[in-house]
Order: sequence, then C-alpha cells, then structure tokens
Amino acid sequence: MWESLMAHPAWGNVGTGLAWLVTGCLLVAGAVGCVLPVLPGHAILLMAAVAHRLMLGAEGSGLQWWSFGILGGLAAVSQALEILSGAAGTSWFGGTRWGALGALVGAIMGMFFMPLGLLVGPLLGAMVCEIGFAKKDTRPAVISGLGSVVGTLAGMGIKIVIGALMVAWFFLDVFLIG
Repeated sequence: MWESLMAHPAWGNVGTGLAWLVTGCLLVAGAVGCVLPVLPGHAILLMAAVAHRLMLGAEGSGLQWWSFGILGGLAAVSQALEILSGAAGTSWFGGTRWGALGALVGAIMGMFFMPLGLLVGPLLGAMVCEIGFAKKDTRPAVISGLGSVVGTLAGMGIKIVIGALMVAWFFLDVFLIG
C-alpha cells in the first residue's frame, strides 16, 4: 500500500529543493516552538521528518524508519518532563505531596491559558493545595509554589535541549546514518 501511495504521480513533481524548503521551514518552526510555548515544537519537528520522508521517499530522504520512533520518543519524554517538572520543583523546595499534585494539576490547567498560565498554573496549584489540603501556613506554601515555578522553568530548558537533540538526530540520520 505504501508503495502505491508513493508511486502516485503527484509525488514525482515534488523536487528535492522544494522538499528541503518545506522541511527547513518546518524545522525552523519546530525549533521556535520549543522556545515559545504557543507552538507545539516537538510535534512540528516530528512532522518535518515525516514530511521529508514522504516527499523524497525512503531512498531519497536518508531517514531510517526507526528514526521516527526515536523522534517520537524524544517528543513524548519532553512533554512528560515539562508537565512533571513543576511537581518535582515543589517537592525539591520542601513541598508536600499535596503541593506536588497541585502543581501538576496547575500545569495541566495552565496549558489552556498560555503563555502565562504555564508558570502561574503550577504556582497557584501548589499554593492552594499546600494551604487547603496540607494545612501549611502561607510562607511554606509560597516557597512550595515558587519551587514549582523553578521546576517548570527547568522543564522548559529541558524542552529546548530535547528539541535541539531532535534536530541534531534528524540531520545525523539524513546525512550520516541513512
């Protein structure tokens, strides 16, 4: 089935230069999305690899099939670390399990109020849960909330590093491995 799809006449009209132009634009958009939280950077980077393979074919693209698994795995790890980083920061700053749970719920809720919600969500979630459920005073709850912000910022840094690894893997596979 894949061969019949690739044998379609429309793919024969896609030149190598145009394919690289589309791939390059998607790679740049994905890299920007790893820095700016309004774009799904890792998903765009994965889409760049898929589009490159579709436009140039298995032999012309230089991408191995298992590279999509590696790129998808890196994207999934990055997303999980970004969401869990606020909870880890809360725990690291002495927060309770309630504060970590609040930071996690706040991170998920904050995704709907980008970009500021990505920092405010874990902060408020950790503080509210520390005060409401763990019965902490205001000062320890604020410290726990600030820990969630530090953890979230660390998660964003990890997200940028993993995005760079995805771009590097793409080029390594295209030019050296494949």
